[in-house]
Amino acid sequence: MTPIDQAGTFPLGDRRVHRLGYGAMQLAGPGVFGPPRDPDAARAVLREAIAAGVDHIDTSDFYGPHVTNRLIREALSPYPASLTLVTKIGARRDEKGGWLPAASPEELTRAVHDNLTHLGLEALEVVNLRVMLDTHGPAEGSIEAPLATLAGLQRQGLVRHIGLSNVTPAQVAQGRGICDIVCVQNQYNLAHRGDDALIDSLARDGIAYVPFFPLGGFSPLQSAALSEVARRLGSTPLQVALAWLLRRSPNILLIPGTSSVAHLRENLAAAALHLPDKVLPVLERIGARVA
Repeated sequence: MTPIDQAGTFPLGDRRVHRLGYGAMQLAGPGVFGPPRDPDAARAVLREAIAAGVDHIDTSDFYGPHVTNRLIREALSPYPASLTLVTKIGARRDEKGGWLPAASPEELTRAVHDNLTHLGLEALEVVNLRVMLDTHGPAEGSIEAPLATLAGLQRQGLVRHIGLSNVTPAQVAQGRGICDIVCVQNQYNLAHRGDDALIDSLARDGIAYVPFFPLGGFSPLQSAALSEVARRLGSTPLQVALAWLLRRSPNILLIPGTSSVAHLRENLAAAALHLPDKVLPVLERIGARVA
């Protein structure tokens, strides 16, 4: 048994993965643009994640671009049979590293093929459609056209399962009317609780929710409160934030990212962190629920 076994597992498509995984975004250069300063260190992080029992890695060919997928292939191929690689399409980078929408049929099709090539796969296990109607967060609008394109690639056998990223509850409902959705990836943490109702709804239907930025959007006051709880528990603020997310709902799958082996081990240790009942009201006050 590995430490992350203590977090349990949850279905992701037709697989079952540990609830504590790894996000590869930080393996790219500064600003998720260009190559890392030390590619060998980046590959070492990936190998350490697998050695620690991680079986869910989140990536995208627009990280770099093309950087993290190539590192994953170099470090881990041939892949363990238990490993589920999840990637994203729907965005691209400009020459300065800016994030731009890339949702035309041609762009989405090219993105799927690029991910296949750079990961060295014949089919992608899970592909999240990253909705870019607003680069700063979810915004209402139809996702029918790009999702229909992705569903067509699924029918061709290039994609096994489909997820959504940066979406509103209305878009999730629309997406589920077009094809099966196995996961939703949005910003959510102790201080950013707008998806509370969506998480509970997805949990009832057995759909995974994958939060990103576990410490994103915290005010100095909220960070101070979290740090105080962490001090009392002899842990780090990020470990407490991750442990709270694991406790929040059984369908939450975590993908904390890092480019450091030591930091990776700290993150994975959150699976074994017990949050006493007495600290839960303190943590709950950090962010009020949003209906």
